[in-house]
Amino acid sequence: MNYLFEVAEFFGIIAFALSGFYMAVREKLDLLGIFIAAFLTALGGGITRDTIAGKMPYTFTHLMPTLLVIGVVVIAILLKLKKHDKFEQTTIFVLSDTLGLVSFAIAGTFVGIEVGFNIFGIVMLSLITAVGGSCLRDILLNKIPFFLTSDFYATIAIIVSLGMYALNAFGVLNIIGTAVIFVIGVFLRLLAYYKKWKLPTIG
Repeated sequence: MNYLFEVAEFFGIIAFALSGFYMAVREKLDLLGIFIAAFLTALGGGITRDTIAGKMPYTFTHLMPTLLVIGVVVIAILLKLKKHDKFEQTTIFVLSDTLGLVSFAIAGTFVGIEVGFNIFGIVMLSLITAVGGSCLRDILLNKIPFFLTSDFYATIAIIVSLGMYALNAFGVLNIIGTAVIFVIGVFLRLLAYYKKWKLPTIG
């Protein structure tokens, strides 16, 4: 399970670092601001997750997460990935954000299972891992957290977590099962985005 966790974690870090970079560029942050936004988006949820689970934060014991974020930002700058008028609607942003969301939801579920949380704890840990970083970033930028207003966004993390929990309960939580859940999660998120699915509001 450890190697599956690391794959999901690294995939999520890369995807969310790119997402954080784009958001920072759109808000016209300076170079330090860009790095802070990328770090918060990519690593904030995982740090919060590990703290709640009573574990030493993965980011503080492994150098790879930090190197991945730095690498993504540097490459994005070198490739001159610049501001887009409606950048959150571009394919590259939607896809990177989707991959990060599902990957982190899976990583959070692994941690919840590892520390013995019940189903509520596992789902909450998965949700925090998936949206915690972007929530911290949006608060820093004085914005309403993206997942509170965006189409079916956090719901995907919950669905992915429940799917992973079911696989574990039936003893089939392996690389194939995880890959299936990953594909389903990505498909649902993209479908929800392009079909403009939204949860109902009151008022």
